[in-house]
Amino acid sequence: MELYELNYIQLRRLIPDIDLVPERAVSRVPQGLDLYLDVRERSRYTTTLHLSYCFAEAGGSVLAPDLVIRMYHDAQVAEVVSRGKGRDRGGRGLERFRHDYPVAARWRVNRFLHKWLGFCLRHGHEFSPARLRLGEVLDAQEAAPAASLES
Repeated sequence: MELYELNYIQLRRLIPDIDLVPERAVSRVPQGLDLYLDVRERSRYTTTLHLSYCFAEAGGSVLAPDLVIRMYHDAQVAEVVSRGKGRDRGGRGLERFRHDYPVAARWRVNRFLHKWLGFCLRHGHEFSPARLRLGEVLDAQEAAPAASLES
């Protein structure tokens, strides 16, 4: 169970004010990929969210690693509950983990989540309301000079 507890701790570091973060948010860091957050469900005891990068490819974009994660606030654990089709999934649709899904496969994907969250935190990603507002201000400032150049 320690792995699931560590995943919860890392998610709380990545999203410190989880109740205040908008349903959709993007974390941007210098020289790094944008990290996309989609909060799918919030309740008193659980939060379900989707985390991913978005890669531009010919014919569209690909979400990877494309993980849906459920956080259990009362138990203070988090686990991957589904993953998308991704690059190496052969085009199969969303795969939900069932209780009969092999334990080793569930362990591997949750171990991956642990490593990936650590990577995101080391590179400075964070979904805090203050940081998200700052990002909106900076995006607006970048867009303003471009608009004035066009006129």
